[in-house]
Amino acid sequence: MTTPPVESGSPLVVIVDDDAEVRTSIEELMLSVGIDAAGFGSTRELMETALPERPGCLVLDVRMPGWSGLDLQQHLASIGNAKPIVFLTGHGDIPMSVQAMKAGAVDFLTKPFRDQNLLDAVTAAIERDLAQRAQAQIVQKHVDHYATLTPRERQVLSAVAMGKLNKQIAYDLGISEVTVKLHRSSVMKKMEAASIGKLIRAWEALPTEVRNQAT
Repeated sequence: MTTPPVESGSPLVVIVDDDAEVRTSIEELMLSVGIDAAGFGSTRELMETALPERPGCLVLDVRMPGWSGLDLQQHLASIGNAKPIVFLTGHGDIPMSVQAMKAGAVDFLTKPFRDQNLLDAVTAAIERDLAQRAQAQIVQKHVDHYATLTPRERQVLSAVAMGKLNKQIAYDLGISEVTVKLHRSSVMKKMEAASIGKLIRAWEALPTEVRNQAT
């Protein structure tokens, strides 16, 4: 195992391959283009290591003793870890390739692979991870803002997102239109939405379990 580089905001590529020569070669390739890399000889070794929380991706060999790369992919999916994965195989197993890609793998390369093909796949994987992280931050911001709303404001927000007019919301909630307008104005301020369109997009970005709190 290679000791993971110190924590920073730069990407980290984690390589898991039981072939030490292949593992070292990939690490050196990543480092040659300025990308930090850490190598592990098995999925178990990886899971027993506390890695720094950094953007990046996994480069996994499909067939390994113990848990395979596909097993690790399934495990990560089950715990909600969407870290992008590039798979490597020396067997060219088409069904495995299809399974991996359907489960969200960025690419599936057959050994021996061209260095540029791997670099392209890793670059795409890192870009995907950065995009996922950016989206997660946006969602968390909306969740934090939503948490400041009163129960009534949440009801009004839900109704607005459904396209209901103020008078419809007033009737459904048994309050006046003036009160609805006050709640609506407060909701827009708390959700930091400059328009109804942005307010609705913020609502739609909320996780389903959070939106259900309004009912």
